[in-house]
Amino acid sequence: MPTALLPAKVLLHPAAKVVVFVLCLLPFAWLAWNVFQAQQGNANVLGANPAEYLIRASGDWTLRFICIVLTVTPLRTITGTPALARFRRMLGLFVYFYVVMHLLSYSWFDMGFDVADIAKDIAKRPFILVGFSAFVLLTPLAATSFNRAIKAMGAKRWQMLHKLVYLIAGLGILHFFWLRAGKNNFAEVSVYAAIIAVLLGWRVWQFLKKKRLARPGRMAGQLSK
Repeated sequence: MPTALLPAKVLLHPAAKVVVFVLCLLPFAWLAWNVFQAQQGNANVLGANPAEYLIRASGDWTLRFICIVLTVTPLRTITGTPALARFRRMLGLFVYFYVVMHLLSYSWFDMGFDVADIAKDIAKRPFILVGFSAFVLLTPLAATSFNRAIKAMGAKRWQMLHKLVYLIAGLGILHFFWLRAGKNNFAEVSVYAAIIAVLLGWRVWQFLKKKRLARPGRMAGQLSK
């Protein structure tokens, strides 16, 4: 029997979501504080290229939150902590929050909100096109992350739509890989790729396991006819 990660009464407490919400906002608060410090004359906090720092940091946190979201299901299954599922939707919305910060940092600090130049850049550079595609795919997931949308779509359709997170995770890794390819530095992207590969591999293993367990039942049903 798996041991629960935390007592259910802790995870189901009304304050638990508030705590998780605050924790998820800490990276944004840190980035905002660094920007404030830079405006006060402490240029060192954002490095030589503040735009690149903010784009990179917000992109890193987007990938980290994707990894966190994908970890929820394996963690609650392995540890026997079903109450963890109540945080998954909030964590998914924070993926969208940080990808919006990533896109805004690029559009504002790097491109000056010049829509024509942004469109040309997306078409010209494959890694930006892949990243923008991930953002587009994330948008309907964020827009349907509430109970009314589940009722309107139906649980099966909603679940199918939200399986796009697996494709989005792959696009995020590809975006990061192409970004680092010009610098021949793949150490960090390899870590993210390994984590996501393990998390997706676990899901494939669980799917095959359920299929294998269901097979004898189907065969018995066919023999009894």
